[in-house]
Amino acid sequence: MKKLRGGGALPPRPKLIQMMKGLVGGFLGILTLSVLGQSTGVPWLMAPFGATCVILFAAPASPLAQPRNVIAGHLITSAVGLVALYALGDSIIVMSLAVGVAIMLMQYFRAVHPPAGANPLVIILAGQGVIGFDYLITPVLIGSVTLVAIASVINNYGEEGNWPVYWHGFSRQKG
Repeated sequence: MKKLRGGGALPPRPKLIQMMKGLVGGFLGILTLSVLGQSTGVPWLMAPFGATCVILFAAPASPLAQPRNVIAGHLITSAVGLVALYALGDSIIVMSLAVGVAIMLMQYFRAVHPPAGANPLVIILAGQGVIGFDYLITPVLIGSVTLVAIASVINNYGEEGNWPVYWHGFSRQKG
């Protein structure tokens, strides 16, 4: 039980500019997807994108916030959810298995993005009558690319901006 005590100090409070990037990035990201969805009649927004905004704009240097992780993580887990739903149904065992497989595949492809772990649940709970394989294009692909595009503008504002840290897995060379 000693391991569960914690005891470390809180992380430092972020600077005002970083908090403003969180506010503006989250606002613009969700507003953009919502307006595009309303104007086109096509879904551009899904609940896990709210959590994606938290990581993109509050922890942009994290490996979990890199474009590869955001886009591939959402695509992988949504594909798992769709295959599970259409091949195996919508039982609690299928939902549980889909989340586990989705995590394993994100790890395997080195594209872990925690908000994407909710995608199999969203898909399976919505069901076949609501979600089809076109869900991979919109909202998943187009929505995640849109959020990454907004993050590239917001996270590169100011002197501290240097985002993304990596894209295809090749780190930027310093010097």
